[in-house]
Amino acid sequence: MKKQSSKPTLDNGPNEKDRSRTFIMLGLALGMLLSSLDQTVVGTSLPRIVAVLGGMDLFSWLFTAYMLAQTITIPIAGKMSDRFGRRPIFLIGMGVFMTGSLVAGFSTSMEMLIACRFIQGLGGGALIPVAMATVADLYAPQDRGRIQGILGAVFALSTVIGPFIGGFIVDNWDWDWVFWVNLPVGILAVLVASFKFPQHKSVQNTPIDYPGMLTLVGALAPALLVMTWGGDTYAWNSPEIMGMSALSVVMLVAFVIVERRAADPLLPLYLFREPIFTLGSAGLLIMSLGMFGVMAFLPLFLQAVMGFSATNSGVLTIPLMIGTMITSITSGFALRYTGYKIWLLIGPPMAAFGMYMISTLHAASSATDAIIYMIIIGAGLGAVMSNYIVAAQNVMPKKDMGVVTSSMSLFRSIGGTMGIAILGAIMNSRMIREIATNVPPSAAALLPTTDANSLGNLLLNAEASAAIPQAILDSIQLSLSNSITYVFFIGSLIVLSALVISALIRSVPLKSAQEYHRPDEPPMRPTKPKTESAPGTTTATAATERSRE
Repeated sequence: MKKQSSKPTLDNGPNEKDRSRTFIMLGLALGMLLSSLDQTVVGTSLPRIVAVLGGMDLFSWLFTAYMLAQTITIPIAGKMSDRFGRRPIFLIGMGVFMTGSLVAGFSTSMEMLIACRFIQGLGGGALIPVAMATVADLYAPQDRGRIQGILGAVFALSTVIGPFIGGFIVDNWDWDWVFWVNLPVGILAVLVASFKFPQHKSVQNTPIDYPGMLTLVGALAPALLVMTWGGDTYAWNSPEIMGMSALSVVMLVAFVIVERRAADPLLPLYLFREPIFTLGSAGLLIMSLGMFGVMAFLPLFLQAVMGFSATNSGVLTIPLMIGTMITSITSGFALRYTGYKIWLLIGPPMAAFGMYMISTLHAASSATDAIIYMIIIGAGLGAVMSNYIVAAQNVMPKKDMGVVTSSMSLFRSIGGTMGIAILGAIMNSRMIREIATNVPPSAAALLPTTDANSLGNLLLNAEASAAIPQAILDSIQLSLSNSITYVFFIGSLIVLSALVISALIRSVPLKSAQEYHRPDEPPMRPTKPKTESAPGTTTATAATERSRE
């Protein structure tokens, strides 16, 4: 009996098929736009939110709650879309996301807003992996590059314009519209998904891997909290950090044990036997670590150091998006002729060079310099972020597209969280040294904190900074500038290290539509060879068959 068929059903006729796929991609792009946009849109609106709701000590949770929930949902949503189809998971994710957005605008306290951000993250985590997996359903690897490139450009666009949109809204409207602006776009995406999404048929007789979900959440949640709280809320050697680290390790071991025994594992461990998948996941983690490390602190640098308004600082990040779109779309259309390897080799050194150059900026630097350097960074990122996934999808079995895509998206999300945590800790450590060097000891003792973000917000708050002598404010600004640019330099080294990963990924010709849509081969599980076989036939283990894929 045929257990699974993952080939989507579309309207007959090539023209109608192309129109249907284009319409579907529109809905998916809108979903991706919303999910990734909400990772960054809150940053520039934070001062206004804190002024209204209070809870400055909880502001970091506006980012942490969203990324924590999103990271937890990504692998679960990808696997569930393999079992139950892309459309229901996409619609559920969009519904949860819009519910969180709607209620967030009515928040009356920071705690309520944080809870809404968590709900948004739960929904948003389902949107990106389902969108990327649907591309794999509809397009063969030879044709997939251009679509992945466009979606990669959408992801970059949302990451970059998030600060601009947040700044524009709080400068011209009110902070609640930061969340309500999601609703009309989300409704349009739901309408597209409801009427034109392909029917993904799947029949599974195996039980859902609930133990795998539980142990994975148990491993990810404390690990992300360690990266968020470590060195800031709690010391690295505190009982809280040590305890959560131990819990994460124990649950990770339990997850591996559970997945080895599960009939239909949440994250099949045999995926890691394919070096392209493993290396591509590592490459995404490293590149995201460096990218989010820059994006998280760039608005603060542009506003508190270079003196731009929230809106203008958002405008100045647009060149990053332009650079990403140029190489993401160009590589996507050229992929079937060039292969993916050349782009994986070009991207890391280009992004690293741009990050190094942006680390040379200071308070008197021109906006033109910042624009040029950000275009270079974006071009480097656009060359690799989608192509790591294309390379892995090309060699993995079609029936696992959802879990393959969501697993790689998970590593990208973890990399972003690690980047904000690790580079944030480095920035604060550097800030302490810079204050000791640049600020007179008598004045430094009166500072309420040495936290770089808090001192940056102090510089941006005209009322609070009015009571501080200008010479001291200049010293704080210099210290902040040196600390953030040092982080940019460290980020350039991190991104450059991805070149090693890219060099190790082998180049495999992209599959044609005929090769890609042949029936899936059996799962990669060792089987006992038959003792007898019919004349003229041969036997092979399922593992051998899978390795040929």
